[in-house]
Amino acid sequence: MRAVVQRVDGARVEVAGETVGEIVGEGLCVLVGVTHEDTPQKAAQLARKLWSVRILQGEKSCSDTAAPLLVISQFTLYGDARKGRRPTWNAAAPGPVAEPLVDEVVAQLRTLGAHVETGSFGADMKVSLTNDGPFTVLVEV
Repeated sequence: MRAVVQRVDGARVEVAGETVGEIVGEGLCVLVGVTHEDTPQKAAQLARKLWSVRILQGEKSCSDTAAPLLVISQFTLYGDARKGRRPTWNAAAPGPVAEPLVDEVVAQLRTLGAHVETGSFGADMKVSLTNDGPFTVLVEV
């Protein structure tokens, strides 16, 4: 699994003009990509990392401050544009494999005590955020 994690001061995701997920104030906006070899165990590992990674102000984590997370599925994180002019998506897991694993990341975060908002899997989403820093890291498990 791969996640692009952005420290934000507010973020939201809209589908068809309606807000489906939003966090206010300091938190993390997390774009999650799934590949073919990923498992529920990797989803749990990613959730623990997201909950505990110390990238908020003052080197704090979401677990330290109860900061919310906005988790959005994004298959394009496994796009490969090394050849030609059009990316390939071969490394991205198909929806029936990826969706339950993204849901598992969210469920595991909630089990840890996190407030989690989400996008809508497979939808055309509009994501807006204020990147705080800017601060963006790539997390792979």
